[in-house]
This record gives sequence, structure tokens and C-alpha cells, in this order.
Amino acid sequence: MNAEQFQHKTNVSRETLEDLEAWYNLLTRWNKKINLVSSATLHDFWLRHAMDSWQLINLLPEGTKTVLDMGAGAGFPGLALAIGVKNGLKNGLKNELKNKPEVQITLVESNGKKCNFLRTVIRDLTLPAKAVQARAENLEPQMYDIITARAFAPLPKLLDYSLPFWGASSQAIFPKGENWQSEVDAARKTHNFDLTTKDSQTSEAAKILCITNLRKGA
Repeated sequence: MNAEQFQHKTNVSRETLEDLEAWYNLLTRWNKKINLVSSATLHDFWLRHAMDSWQLINLLPEGTKTVLDMGAGAGFPGLALAIGVKNGLKNGLKNELKNKPEVQITLVESNGKKCNFLRTVIRDLTLPAKAVQARAENLEPQMYDIITARAFAPLPKLLDYSLPFWGASSQAIFPKGENWQSEVDAARKTHNFDLTTKDSQTSEAAKILCITNLRKGA
């Protein structure tokens, strides 16, 4: 998949595609100096990284205000969500709201160099997001509407990390690969939660896990 195919499949605006391309160009340049993503996957950016992250934008519930992306790495999925919010693709936002977006994305990354990359993209693209250098388990507890992470940790650990940020209306949205069912089975031994799954647009074997009513204890 290339940029034109991505645009055709998602029907994003020209402005949105330009932001995604700017992110890709920064990623390509920075990846020569620091290991943001595997060089073997960088050539497949539009499907393996961009699309896999972008598909979450339509899963944000009505009224979402705050999103936490744990272990953000190179910005998947947090920067993709921020680009969508900026360009008015969430909850009917209009382009005139670009400078006062309703949704704030917080990207948490413990690696200082990766965090600097995130801050560079956020600054250069004027995204409604902030990057925080910290380990997820060391963050001060605070409620978020949406908690997400991609390729960060097995589901039981993700749920442990999520608990300090969980409120009555919180939801988690975790893209998972072909072993998603075994991760769910393991998580149910230590946590109580309601689960719905969505088909992934990037792999027939993958699922997106949408979790509500999270509680510790099986």
C-alpha cells in the first residue's frame, strides 16, 4: 500500500494525507539515527503502521475528550489519532476548530530519543497532543476517556497499566494480532471486563479489542 492507495481506502482529505506524509518523512529521516521502527517494516508504513493505527479513529466514542497512548514509540496509534482530530475527522469536528481541538492525546514514552521524535512531530504538524517521557506505571493516576496501546505489552499487563487511569466511563481500545484470543483468556484470569471485538482492516487474523467496565480480580 502506498499513500494514494491509503487515501483511496480511507477517503481522507488532502490536508490529512499531507500530515501523514510529513509524519512518514520525519520518521524515515529520524529512523536513520535512532531505532524508531524496524527498517524492515518502514517500507510498509502505509499498511502496517498508518492504516493499523488509523482504523482506531472511528472507534472513539461520542464525547471523547482525553486519550492516553501508552508506550507510544514512534506514535502508533497516538499520532495518527491526533492527525485525525486536527483535521476534523472525529465527532464531526470542523476544520475551523483546528486550533482549538476538543480532544487531547497524551503519548507516554519512556525512551528520551523517541519522546523527542514525538515532540518534533507534534510541533511541526501542530497536533492536539503532548508527549510525556515516563514509564506508564510511574505516571500520576488520572482518568482518561480512552486508553490505547499498540505492540506494547500482553493484554494482562496492559490492563494492569490501565487501572490507575480508569474511570466509570473509560474504555480501552487495543489492536491485537493473531494471538488475541489467548491474551484475552489470560487476562480474564486476573481481571474482570466487558469485551467487544472489531475486525482489523490490516489482517484477517487480527482484532481490535474494545474493553469497558474494567476491574481487578477474576
